[in-house]
This record gives sequence, structure tokens and C-alpha cells, in this order.
Amino acid sequence: MAERPEALRWSAENCTLGRAMEIIGEKWSLLVLREVFLGIRRFEDLRVRTGIPRQVLTNRLATLVGHGLLRRHPYQEPGARSRDEYRLTEKGLDLYPVLVAILAWGDRYLADPDGSPIVVTHRECAAPVRVELRCAHGHEVPPRQVQTRPGPGVRPLSTPRAGRAG
Repeated sequence: MAERPEALRWSAENCTLGRAMEIIGEKWSLLVLREVFLGIRRFEDLRVRTGIPRQVLTNRLATLVGHGLLRRHPYQEPGARSRDEYRLTEKGLDLYPVLVAILAWGDRYLADPDGSPIVVTHRECAAPVRVELRCAHGHEVPPRQVQTRPGPGVRPLSTPRAGRAG
């Protein structure tokens, strides 16, 4: 009989991955972040570029602002009322490696035959940028060499539940 994963003994209720996905795990949220990372900050530009319905975009922007990933910055065109553009906060900027990793996965498995429509490069030397797993000692770590252990916030599973993931 196969040994059951140790993780089945831990509660997933306080899983930080689950909490993060509540904020960014919806398609439109990641597309909004993609556009803001590309420098597109104004509501109408975001709406037109992504095709997000107006109310959905309003809700996603409110969520991203409410969780501190974006901040509103007022601007005013001559003769028009004041409006807001959306800029990344430090918390939002910290998600850039996540988007680069998703992009790399998409490039590998989902790109058109001609390749990716965008390339991420280092501004100073133009070399391609990639996301790597590294341990604190600097070793590159392949995914199959990663292990997960209980952290300081782990809670034991009080009653077994089927289908819960964190």
C-alpha cells in the first residue's frame, strides 16, 4: 500500500497560497496586473485592451486596490473631470516574478508557432529574464528536488476532510 502524503495531516484553512488565490487567482485580475506591468494604467485603456466588461473591471480594480496591490493616482485631461490611473505598489511589484513564471510556462506550452508575443528582458543588458527556484545557499533547485515541510504556522488537521487543498 502506498504511503499517504504527510500534508494530509495538516489543515489547509490558513494556507497562504489559498489566500493569495482569493485575490489574484481569477483570470481578469491577472490580466489587469499584466497590463499595469506593461504601463497601461487608465481605466478605459485597460477595458479596451483586455475586453473586460466595465463592471468586472471596476470590481477587479477595487479588489486589487483594496488588497494593496494597486493604488489610485489622480490625473486630469484638459477640460475633463479628474480621473484615476492605477499604479503598482511594492506589494503589487512583488508579484512580477509570478507573472513572468506564468508567461514562461505559457510560452513553453501554449505559444503560437512563431513564439511568444512578448519577451521579458533585463533593461540594462537586454538579456532574457527568467524565474528560477533557488535555495538560500544559491543552488538552482529543479521542481522534483523541492520538498514541503510544515512551517511555523501549520495547524494540525482536526478532522479528516476529503478534497481540501491549500
